[in-house]
Amino acid sequence: MRTFFKVISYLFHPIFIPAMATIGYFLVTPRLYEPNFKIDVIITTSIFTIFIPILLFILLKRFKMIDSIFVKDVKQRRIPLYVYILVLFLIVTKVITKSIFAELYDFFLATLIATIACLILVLFRVKASMHMMGISGLVMFLIVLSIAYQINITFALSILILMIGLVGTSRLFLKAHTFVELIIGFFIGWIPQLLVLYDWL
Repeated sequence: MRTFFKVISYLFHPIFIPAMATIGYFLVTPRLYEPNFKIDVIITTSIFTIFIPILLFILLKRFKMIDSIFVKDVKQRRIPLYVYILVLFLIVTKVITKSIFAELYDFFLATLIATIACLILVLFRVKASMHMMGISGLVMFLIVLSIAYQINITFALSILILMIGLVGTSRLFLKAHTFVELIIGFFIGWIPQLLVLYDWL
């Protein structure tokens, strides 16, 4: 059981969520994009949000500045969050432009807001669950995307809602977070996505 929950924690690590959202966006949106263009955007966002953070984690772990990729100690979260905020800022200013990807741009903007909120909490020694932040933000984004385009993705959303429960359970089982930290993370991921809705709903 422990192995299963570890796999869930790795699969839905927050660094993978932006790539999932980008893929989900291209699968749902009726906007016409060239296939090669889609692939380029997915690869670019993956480099920024997955590979750069992984390299950072490796360096920080090598210099014993963090214990693991899950960064359980609240004090160790500052540098990864500073870098991730910078990465997200570069994405919304240089990669995902509002004129071309209005909805996806707002997803990344909301994720940036959520990450800043996590950093502010860390400065006050409060550790919100970024796993819950990521998965709840992704689900909210896809729900609104399906409503906006009137596309039925009920099955996919049902699976992802189930994943919210599994992710939360895994973090509790592995003693990475308390229930309160999971709830805080959930709302930090969910609320910013709602705040940007007025822009395209």
